[in-house]
Amino acid sequence: MVFHIVDVFAEQKYSGNQLAVVLKAGSLSTDEMQAIAQEMHFSETTFVLSEKPRDGGYDVRIFTPAEEVPFAGHPTLGTAHVIQHHIIGRDVNRVTLNLKIGQIPVTFDPDGILWMDQVEPAFGQRLAPAQLAPVLGLDEDAIDPRFPIEEVSTGLPHIIVPLQDLAALKQASINRDRYFALIETTWAKPILIFCPGGYTDQQALGVRMFADCFGIAEDPATGSGNGCLAGYLVRHRYFGDDAIDISTGQGYEVGRPSTLYLQAEATEASIDVRVGGRVVDVAKGQLS
Repeated sequence: MVFHIVDVFAEQKYSGNQLAVVLKAGSLSTDEMQAIAQEMHFSETTFVLSEKPRDGGYDVRIFTPAEEVPFAGHPTLGTAHVIQHHIIGRDVNRVTLNLKIGQIPVTFDPDGILWMDQVEPAFGQRLAPAQLAPVLGLDEDAIDPRFPIEEVSTGLPHIIVPLQDLAALKQASINRDRYFALIETTWAKPILIFCPGGYTDQQALGVRMFADCFGIAEDPATGSGNGCLAGYLVRHRYFGDDAIDISTGQGYEVGRPSTLYLQAEATEASIDVRVGGRVVDVAKGQLS
């Protein structure tokens, strides 16, 4: 059984978020897929069940080292890249994945950026700085009081936490005991923190994401979480407008610099969210 390793949200090889994509995986049981994902031990491993599309899309399952998830961003882009190059074998404008949350289309821009449309953002409860600061190892005044701490989902719920600056972002460190106590009472389990000003002049925001609930201490690049962030930014007019077209930086603290592109627009009826990034081939192997 062939698998491919790609780097997603990567501007060059050996950066971004690693992904293993296993092809022709329809014969594997759920337990076998979970065991392979644990062996790979990337943030996620995906399994393309068949090389033939169904209802216009390819059936794909996504696993973290700890459990299956209905949606995740970098696996969606990385898997679409592998399907285009190693199943279809030619340039196409779009590849659709059939995921647990439904069909997610991925489009390919001529400049090499892959874009995924995410589902309509759903917003959950708001939390207090006093609840999150101890979890993050920060003082309460490191959290930006102008904007709420809020649960948001575009397919996978995240707790979105606005911080004052890059110094606070870099300082954050998860207290695991307090983290697991917190998520006993929340809909969203991963925590995404962000601040104004990225790691480069081109990045509008710096981002980090923590998900010990999925066996991921810190994620190098989080497409689902940045999609949640995009919806949050336009809902609360973080940049003073109801539309954004920005890039964010993530993964620098774990030695995997990543760049994610976010587009979102709020109308009276909905919020449309797209997340994009580049994908780089790294390796190909065979499962024994």
